[in-house]
Order: sequence, then C-alpha cells, then structure tokens
Amino acid sequence: MDGRRHHYATVAEWTGNRGSGTSGYRDYDRRHVIRCAGKPEIAGSSDPAFRGEPDRWNPEELLVASLAACHKLTYLHLASLNGIVVTAYIDRSTGVMIETGENGGRFEQVRLRPQVTISAGDAGLAMALHHQAHENCFIASSVNFEVACDAEIIVA
Repeated sequence: MDGRRHHYATVAEWTGNRGSGTSGYRDYDRRHVIRCAGKPEIAGSSDPAFRGEPDRWNPEELLVASLAACHKLTYLHLASLNGIVVTAYIDRSTGVMIETGENGGRFEQVRLRPQVTISAGDAGLAMALHHQAHENCFIASSVNFEVACDAEIIVA
C-alpha cells in the first residue's frame, strides 16, 4: 500500500495517585491529563461507572467525539468540492459499549446524527455525501464496530 504516513504524538499522564498508588481498587483516582504540544490539556478520567469523575472526559466519550469530528471534517471537505454550501453542522452522536466480563468490554456501535444546514447545492447530493464521508473517514475506517449515520439535511 502506497501512501503518506502521518505521525501523532500525545502524552497521557495519570494524576490520580493519592499517596499510596494503586495499593487498592478504591485507593486511587482515575484522573489523567492528555497533552499534545501547543494545545490545551484535556482533563480525563474513567467513566463514572468505573469510579471516574463525571466532569472530566473519559476515553469512551473521546472515541465517539473523534468519530463524529472525523466524519464532519470529511463531509465538509466533500461538500466544498461538490458545490454544497454548508452553513451549520451539529452532530449529537451516541455510542454503545458492552462489558464482556473479566473487566473487559468493547464498543458495539456508534451512531452519528449530523444535522446539516445548506444554503446552496442539491439536497439529495448533500445527503449522499454522508456515505462517501463515512467511507473516507480515517477514524471510522480504523475501528472494528459499526459506525452508523442518521443524517438530516435542512435547506435554508
């Protein structure tokens, strides 16, 4: 496979040591920060179901958000190439993860729900571009579960 390689470097640092490390399951916080050079930190934790803090991003939310953002950026690119003028885009995505036992789990599905407002271009083509956006999305192409898309086009 020929192609350009892109490299990404992040730092995920656990900040939840209360003084005794992981001496017991309830003895440490799940807090962490995610860093990337030149960008604001992301305050992270685990899902509250796993003793995390609800006011911090958890990895599962970040995965759903990454899929939604990748689809959006790919879609906007395709719209611009195809004469579709997008004036608003909002996606209220959801993901379903199942625990599989032995402290493991996996995502079963992520459902994207983009609502796209256009001011010019063909609404049918605007809808069809979501399929191509899904096919071209780097993140969706990298996961092993269903990424569904229930798009809505609004003509302004």
